[in-house]
Amino acid sequence: MKNAISFYNIQLEEHISEAKSIYKKMSLLSVLRLTVFGLTVFGIYLTIEKWHVASVIAAVGLALFLVLLSKYTDLKTKRELHKRLAKINEEELKIASGDFHHRADGNHFQNPAHAYSLDIDLFGRGSFFQYINRTTIKEGTQTLVRSLLANDITNIKARQDAIKELANEPKWRQYYSGVAQGVKVEHSAKSIITWLKDYKPSLNAIIYWLTIGFSVASITILALGITEIIPIKYAGYWLLLGLAITGRFLKQINHVAQSTEKAKDTFRQYALLLKEIEQKEFQSYLLNEKQQKIQSEGQKASQIFSKFSKALDALDNRNNFISAIFGNGYLLWDIRQTYYIEQWIGKYAHMVEDWFDVVTFFDAYNTLGNYAYNHQEFTYPEITSGNVIIKAKDLGHPLLNKAKRIDSDLEMLQEQFFIVTGANMAGKSTFLRTVALQIVMANVGLPVCAKESQYNPIKLITSMRTTDSLTDDSSYFFSELTRLKLIVDTIAKDQDYFVILDEILKGTNSTDKAIGSRKFVEKLVAQKATGIIATHDLSLTEIEAELKAVKNYYFDAEIKNDELFFDYKLKKGVCQNMNASFLLKKMEIV
Repeated sequence: MKNAISFYNIQLEEHISEAKSIYKKMSLLSVLRLTVFGLTVFGIYLTIEKWHVASVIAAVGLALFLVLLSKYTDLKTKRELHKRLAKINEEELKIASGDFHHRADGNHFQNPAHAYSLDIDLFGRGSFFQYINRTTIKEGTQTLVRSLLANDITNIKARQDAIKELANEPKWRQYYSGVAQGVKVEHSAKSIITWLKDYKPSLNAIIYWLTIGFSVASITILALGITEIIPIKYAGYWLLLGLAITGRFLKQINHVAQSTEKAKDTFRQYALLLKEIEQKEFQSYLLNEKQQKIQSEGQKASQIFSKFSKALDALDNRNNFISAIFGNGYLLWDIRQTYYIEQWIGKYAHMVEDWFDVVTFFDAYNTLGNYAYNHQEFTYPEITSGNVIIKAKDLGHPLLNKAKRIDSDLEMLQEQFFIVTGANMAGKSTFLRTVALQIVMANVGLPVCAKESQYNPIKLITSMRTTDSLTDDSSYFFSELTRLKLIVDTIAKDQDYFVILDEILKGTNSTDKAIGSRKFVEKLVAQKATGIIATHDLSLTEIEAELKAVKNYYFDAEIKNDELFFDYKLKKGVCQNMNASFLLKKMEIV
C-alpha cells in the first residue's frame, strides 16, 4: 500500500486542480448559454413576420440552451464532488497531525450500564471514536458504534479480511464518502423503513386501467377538437371531469406525496451508494455476502431504487401548476403515479431494510478500512485457540503520539490475573486502557498497535470509572458495588470475559478497601476469571504467594536530582517507589 500521508497530499492536489479545471469549463458554458440566448432572441426579432422561421429558430435555440444547461449542471455536480473529495483529504491530513478534537465525539453513545463503553475513552473528547470515525450517514455511524460495542468474538477473521480489502481501496472509499456527502438527508432510514412496512395500498389495478383509458380518451377528444370535428369546448368539459376524478382520490394522493417527500432524498442517496457497491468487485467473504444481498430477481437494487425515484419525481410534478392542471385533467397523472409507487412498495418494501443495511455496513466498514490504511505499521492479531489470551510485542495505545509512545510486551494466559502497582502518573491507567482497547479493536477486526500479536478472542468487562447518580439516589460507593456485582454475575454465567479493574472500592476507608479488594480478587480467581487490576495498595500483591493464577507487575518511578522520572515500562514485580508526598512538596501544596 502507498504511504497514507503521501496519498492524501497527492489526492488533495489532484481534486483541487480538477475542481479549478471544471470551473473554467463551467464559465465557458455560461458564456455560450448567454450567447445562444442572445442569438435566439435576435433571430426571432429578425424573422418575427415569418412565424414558421421564427418558430424553428426558437425551437433550435431552446434545444441548444437546454443542452448547454444540462452540461453545465453535470459539470457543477462533478465539481462539487471534487471539492468534497479535496475536503476529505484535507481532513485526513489534519487528523494525521493530531488535530481531530473538533470532530463529533460520540459522547452520547457512552452507556454506564455497558460492559466497557464508559471506561476506556471509546467515546468523548479525544476518544477512539472521535479519531477513527469517517461515516457519512447517520445509520452508518450507528452501525460503527454497534461494532465497537458488540463484544463479538465470533467471525473475527472474516471481519479482518473485509477490513484489509477496504484498506487497499482508498480511492473507492473516498469516492463512496464523497457521493454520500452530496445528498443531504433529513429523515432517518429507520423511519422510512417503518413507513414502507406499515403502508397499506389504496389503489387497485381497476383504478390504474381507468387512468389509461381516460388518457386515451383525452388524446382522442383533444384531436377531434383541434381538427374541429367536435366543438373544442368538449375538451374543456373533459378537463374538468379529469380534475373531478383526481379530486376524488386527493386524500390518498396527498398521503403518499407527503410520505414520499420525506423519503425522496434518502432513496436518492442510497441509490447512488448502492450503485457504487454493485459496480465494485470484492474478494473477501463478508463483502461478497453483503453485495449479494442487493440483488433481486436479476435486477440490481440501484436500478430498482431508480425506478422508485422516477415515480417519486413524477408525482412531485404536481407542485407545478401547469402539470397539476393539465396532467391530472387529461391524464389522471397523480393517480397513476400513486399507483406505481404503491405497487413498488408492495413488491419491494420487505427488501429495503436489507438494502439500507448494506449501505450502512459499507459506510461503517469504510471507517475501519480507513483506519487500517492510516496505520499500516499496526498488525492484525493472529487468532489462536490455545492457552494464551494475549501475546503482544511492543503493545501501545493507538492514540498516543508514535514518537513519544512507550510500548511494552505483554503475555497473559487463560485464567491468569495480574495485579499492577505503580506510582501516580507512572502509566497504570494508560496501560489498562491500552489492553482494553486492544481487545475491542481485535474483536472488531482492526489491526492493533503492536509489532506482533496473538489473540485468543475474549469479551471485555471493566470497572474503571464509576459515577454516583443523584437521579437514582445512589452514592458513588453503591454504584461501584453495583458494577462489581455485575462483573461477578456476568462471569458466573460466562467465563469468556477479560476483567479490567482500576483502583476499586475508592469510596471507603483504606483498611476496608484493602480487605474488600483482596476478597474481590480472590472471588474472581475462584471463578477462573482472566484480567488485570491496578492498585496503589501494596498489600494486595501478597496474594501472589497464595494463588498461582495471580502475578504481580508494576510501573516504576524514580527521583533523581529532585526530579521525577518515569520509563512507562511494564515490569514483573511490585512497585517500591510511591510519589504522592514528593509531588505535594514539589508543587508546594504542603
